[in-house]
Amino acid sequence: MAGSSIAPLNGIGFGTWAWGNKAVWGYDPQRDDTRLRATFRQALSSGLNLVDTADSYGTGSLSGRSEALLGDFMAELPALRRSQLTVATKLAPFPWRWGRRGFDAAFEASRSRLKGQLRRVQLHWSTARYAPWQEKGLLDGLAELVLAGRVDELGLSNLGPQRLVLIHRRLLARGVSLRSVQVQCSLLAPADDQLRELIAVSRDLDVEVLAYSPLAFGVLGCAPGAEERGPDTWLRARLFRRLLPVSLELRSEIQAIAIERGASMVQVALNWCRALGTTPIPGLRTPDQARDVAAALQWSMSPEERQRLDEARIRCSERMPANPFQSR
Repeated sequence: MAGSSIAPLNGIGFGTWAWGNKAVWGYDPQRDDTRLRATFRQALSSGLNLVDTADSYGTGSLSGRSEALLGDFMAELPALRRSQLTVATKLAPFPWRWGRRGFDAAFEASRSRLKGQLRRVQLHWSTARYAPWQEKGLLDGLAELVLAGRVDELGLSNLGPQRLVLIHRRLLARGVSLRSVQVQCSLLAPADDQLRELIAVSRDLDVEVLAYSPLAFGVLGCAPGAEERGPDTWLRARLFRRLLPVSLELRSEIQAIAIERGASMVQVALNWCRALGTTPIPGLRTPDQARDVAAALQWSMSPEERQRLDEARIRCSERMPANPFQSR
């Protein structure tokens, strides 16, 4: 292996957005549920203990499907193994959810689908950009869930460093610690300056940064020369058509490091996120993916390898689309 190693700063979790999502991930319950159960078991046996989901994961009539599947899979585990998991769900601040009691019904529904196995509740996105009045009441309600012992931990998602500082201060005044903040983070993520500032601020506040979409919907795991193997939905196919050409140099560098390391491109992309000080939470759909992701825990990226990737990513003329609800 080339280059010296540094000790890993963070672990790796996994996300379940695809579990129930037809539009982006082509989910089919008849085809996928047995495989997802095997994926879950493989992830846990490989040492991945942080599981991220949301009450909005599952399209149309499959609303809540991700949580329901996760609840079913966890119910099959011994009690001791369940206790070792950090299950985190996100509650969506839909317009009809407002005030301190606005999340009460949603929280109970999520907790029921997860069969009581819920350690962390998260605000799915900030409403600061379009309905700042809504966020205050919802956050107060989530804080009260923690204070009442209904859930152990509180997290946030899709907000920037300025909003993070304000919310952290407000929660701390109530005696509630903020455990994590999720943000899009990958070698193709947008808003470099804001991302760096968020990571720095989070470190100062002792808040873990969870990196979602760390593989850029799978683009970063696509080897140069294998571009003809397109994804299974038109939404991802459209993204691939836009990002594959502009990311060729970056993906070639990822592949070169992977070959030097005797690792996969997926592992390289994830360890770049870890080198930033974040905890990546890639989505998993197959047992092989779970094994590959967990193998990234066996090594750490050197400063030289990170610099090679940083230099290549700067030259990418296009990036992943920004989340429209991301606050500053």
